[in-house]
Amino acid sequence: MLELYEGNMTSKERVLRTFAHEKTDRVPIGFFANPGILRRTAAALGVAADKDSVGRALGVDFRGLMPAYTGKPLFPEPGPGRRVNPLSGAITRWAANGDGGYWDYCDFPLADADDETIANWPVPDPDDFDYDGLLEQCKAHADRAVYLGHPGISDVMNNTGMIRGMENIYMDLALETESVMTLLDRRMKAELAMFERALDKCRDWVDFIWTGEDLGTQRGPLISLDMFRSQIRPRHQPLVDLASAYGKPVMIHCCGSSSWAFEDFIEMGIRAVDTLQPEAADMEPSYLAERFGDRLAFHGCISTAKLAVMTPVEVRQNVAETLETMMPHHGYCLAPTHYLQDNTPVENVLAMYETAHRLGRYAE
Repeated sequence: MLELYEGNMTSKERVLRTFAHEKTDRVPIGFFANPGILRRTAAALGVAADKDSVGRALGVDFRGLMPAYTGKPLFPEPGPGRRVNPLSGAITRWAANGDGGYWDYCDFPLADADDETIANWPVPDPDDFDYDGLLEQCKAHADRAVYLGHPGISDVMNNTGMIRGMENIYMDLALETESVMTLLDRRMKAELAMFERALDKCRDWVDFIWTGEDLGTQRGPLISLDMFRSQIRPRHQPLVDLASAYGKPVMIHCCGSSSWAFEDFIEMGIRAVDTLQPEAADMEPSYLAERFGDRLAFHGCISTAKLAVMTPVEVRQNVAETLETMMPHHGYCLAPTHYLQDNTPVENVLAMYETAHRLGRYAE
């Protein structure tokens, strides 16, 4: 088993104090992994191959939850070899590779749809979720920092691109395609109502809200700042405002070169940013710490791409350097930049978390 540094704080205290840039006992720790590396890590740790068991063995501080959908099916089954997302209608197929595989988006049911079909695409009713069950889950994970949401919440471009095609959604945003704007606003309204019901039910058991919007390639922005401010920011702001009304901080997931939007995040009231791919332009830990370290908390910075190719010694050095850069502002949560990939050596995963516990402690 990994030697954990338990510290003298609960996960809730540790995470919320970090989001507020207050000193803690150690940096909070996050974890995401694809199925193959999850199973191999579990075997190495001698625990069950599920995210809760592995997370606890690694000393992870976070637990994400969402209310279960209990309404009638919104979309037909897509046929052999396909899966359909029950809430969005996105279709995926299995794409195998040498290390396992993943479910990749395909078919794009709204790619060539008419305006009426797009505008009236099914959206889940906020009444059709199990909020009582969510409360029980929150209570069951009360020793962790519980968040509602995930990187796909309020996501304009990816979520719509998964059913319309990425080329189309960029054109739709530029042209302000009326049917697509209607669908976006219907989805955001329903999602906001679902979160309000969830917070009403679980306000004493939820610690923060997690949302997302991928804004960058490795080299620069996917869209202009003007488009972000006209089309993206207004659709995220209501959820940030709702969370603030309940006293809950918001963390946003944002892949690629995205620091160009961080000043807007701060103005919006967002408290933390997730992913932070260090190989992307203007995303190095030193750049982020210098410009935003006292105004935003950060979750990520440990490259999943590099974890797949480094040696354990290099992993320990990378984690140590990241901690040295990011810890002084008391706003850093150590985590991989995305899901750990199946081609990652399990030795590197263990080296990452062992170093986090050993060097991520704050002096008394």
